[in-house]
Amino acid sequence: MESETPELKGWWSWILVLVLAALVLCASSISLWKNFHQLEIFQCAPKHSRVMVDKYANALSLSVQFFDVQKAGKLVNNKISWRGDSALGDGKEENLDLTKGMYDAGDLMKFGFPMAFTATILSWAILEYGDHMKQAKELDHIQESLKWITDYLINAHPSGNVLYIQVGDPELDHKCWERPEVMTERRPLIQVNTTYPGTDVAAETAAAMASAFPGTYSISIPGVQKYYNSTGYGDELLWAAAWLYHATGDHSYLTYVTVKNGNSFANWGMPTWFCWDNKLAGTQVLLSRVSFFGSKDILGAENIALQLYRKTAEAVLCGLLPNSKTPTSQRTDGGLIWVSEWNVLQYSVASAFLSLVYSDYMLTSQAKTLYCNGQLYQPSDLREFALSQADYILGSNPMKMSYLVGYGSNYPQYVHHRGASIPRYANTGCSDGFKWLNSTDPNPNLAIGALVGGPFLNDTYSDSRNNSQQGEPTTYNSALIVGLLSGLITTSSVDQSFT
Repeated sequence: MESETPELKGWWSWILVLVLAALVLCASSISLWKNFHQLEIFQCAPKHSRVMVDKYANALSLSVQFFDVQKAGKLVNNKISWRGDSALGDGKEENLDLTKGMYDAGDLMKFGFPMAFTATILSWAILEYGDHMKQAKELDHIQESLKWITDYLINAHPSGNVLYIQVGDPELDHKCWERPEVMTERRPLIQVNTTYPGTDVAAETAAAMASAFPGTYSISIPGVQKYYNSTGYGDELLWAAAWLYHATGDHSYLTYVTVKNGNSFANWGMPTWFCWDNKLAGTQVLLSRVSFFGSKDILGAENIALQLYRKTAEAVLCGLLPNSKTPTSQRTDGGLIWVSEWNVLQYSVASAFLSLVYSDYMLTSQAKTLYCNGQLYQPSDLREFALSQADYILGSNPMKMSYLVGYGSNYPQYVHHRGASIPRYANTGCSDGFKWLNSTDPNPNLAIGALVGGPFLNDTYSDSRNNSQQGEPTTYNSALIVGLLSGLITTSSVDQSFT
């Protein structure tokens, strides 16, 4: 955006603040709901009472608690007995308050890229299934967790061309094993700006700011590559602009994702996996919402592009259905979607969430069938797939164990998580805390609601604290499973619920 005037750059900055504020308002069930097209169908249409499925409601109540485990800053109404205030100096060197936000996983880093993704997914889940959350008495809790993140993100953007995207040095951080309440290592701030651009991370925070930072943040800031290396920023631009269209109703954002940049970034016809680094499948399902409910006044090339997004979304979904003609081979014998040996469950839960959301779009719009290479499927087939992934995670798997910590009687006891692994009153420093990492005793503190990385391809799991590949939980996994469980917690058939 080098050719733009300083005034215009400042305008983009204000738009970012407004979008982040919209996320907060979304958490409070206010303005974004008004512009989320056809949202009244989802939130208000079911007039009859629903009976909750205890299994999913209980799992939801547990999964929400992991956000409390991960909170940084001055804790308010602290619900986790072994957690306390931490990171109270974050941002101080630049006269900023970056004390809030959440640690991304089992370490003590604040990475803005996955944190913003966590906020976006929580927002989406609230918008689609806020009434379910309310019935389960978890809506306020989820809203508060979202706001804890957005408060941080707003403070991380102190001026028009600056976005702080990281607190802490991952190399220093990973040389320590300590509780967040007593950490002593230096916590430097990392920013993207016009010299060190980061379209991907800025776009995940808000599309309006992305134009000011053309470039991939993990190229500008090589130190992050070992942890959250971005493979490109085109998907974030489309994902964020799609959200801006829903949030504002401004047609220019729809033009942005269709005729202006669809050919460049959308990869129509090429199914992908939805995750913190690749938002294309999520964008395709989100824009399918426009195709289902808001496309009657959208004509010409924009409408054609919307149909291409929807067709690509359907290609993704057809691959998830195990009995289709194009099923993905990337699943275990036990039926779990399995894409990568690291953080397996991110992909399976994300796939299930998209499948569930799309099935509800079909039912609400009275679209009866999904066409998959000559075969026809119903919304119930997509829901059944989503149920299969949720049930596997909660214990219907060859290991007969739950991958959600605290759910059932058999779940991981050696979660790769610093705070959970060290006794609350242990007197340890940076390096001597590693004795707790290497201890053969189970974690003294329960990382309640943590969704661990998941099983190997052969459906097995090694419960070892040193096994970060399988045993480390993340906040973005938790956001995805909150969305999935929120959509599954009622007994009434989706067809009836969404009439």
